[in-house]
Amino acid sequence: MAKYGEKAQSKVKRALHERKTGELKSGRSGKKVTSRKQAIAIGLSEARKAGAKVPKKAAKKTTRTSAKRTGRPAKKSTRKTTGRSTRKTARKSSR
Repeated sequence: MAKYGEKAQSKVKRALHERKTGELKSGRSGKKVTSRKQAIAIGLSEARKAGAKVPKKAAKKTTRTSAKRTGRPAKKSTRKTTGRSTRKTARKSSR
């Protein structure tokens, strides 16, 4: 597991404290941050900008379709035709 530097720890601690007191605001919108996870993310972001020892952001996982997981081709949604309707179309085209 990656280690965080002292500077990063202090930035996160400050962000959490600000969130608790209601002073922490988000970037562009300036809305009050109420989420603990968001406060931690803001603290780590500030630490990265300040040059602290912080691990890189984790890449988002992409969702897979069920066809890729099972290894089978995906089902096509085709409507079955009855024998009767195909006979009628064959007769009409031959006239």
